[in-house]
Amino acid sequence: MKTIQNFALSAATAVLVLGLSGCAGMSRQGQNTAVGAGVGAVGGALLTGGSALGTVGGAAVGGVIGHEASKPSR
Repeated sequence: MKTIQNFALSAATAVLVLGLSGCAGMSRQGQNTAVGAGVGAVGGALLTGGSALGTVGGAAVGGVIGHEASKPSR
């Protein structure tokens, strides 16, 4: 079981790193949203032991936080 979790974490990290390389043409807010979603997905997976629901929930929460944290000030 531990091997599967290590593999899943390594795969998620690789996807995050490769996915972020495609953010060159994005706005700063879009980049922060993508980074937040990636970090949230990894965090959600770690906290829930690899649960799909935890991973998706973490990605959603992280994306919202990344989006809101980078809003232009009024």
